[in-house]
Amino acid sequence: MSHGIGYDTHRLVEGRPLILGGVTFEDAELGLEGHSDADVLTHAIIDAILGAAGLGDIGEHFPDTNPAFKDADSLQLLETTRALIGADGLRVKHVDATVVMERPKLGPRKQEIRETLARVLRLQPHHVNIKATTGEGMGFVGRGEGVAALAIASVMGAPPVPGAREDAPPA
Repeated sequence: MSHGIGYDTHRLVEGRPLILGGVTFEDAELGLEGHSDADVLTHAIIDAILGAAGLGDIGEHFPDTNPAFKDADSLQLLETTRALIGADGLRVKHVDATVVMERPKLGPRKQEIRETLARVLRLQPHHVNIKATTGEGMGFVGRGEGVAALAIASVMGAPPVPGAREDAPPA
């Protein structure tokens, strides 16, 4: 099993929806600015999965310079990531993530977010853990300027190593 870490931030702006973990917060006054739908939580999870699989980062696979990803649905990017690692014989085992924002409160929607992400990752919801905290009034999060998310993903399976002998001792 291998593990990867993901981190993302996006600025809060008017005129955009707030989407976290594929769930739209209709009552939010501000949304997140970005090339895609700016789902900061899903982006952090994608980076964690790619890191665990040794496949680089979200910018390498879904660059913001590519018009094909303009306003992209991050859940579709997550599905593409899941399929990408699956092609290497890997699968996501567990995701643990934290969203850092002042408002709205994430608590009432955490279960919905878990279930949405679990469905895309083909996991049971208890294998997707979502937490929330605030910036305690400090930094860009505390001032209500943006949202941050951190994630760790565990990935199982082992892609073949070119040229490796199965009977060779571990390095």
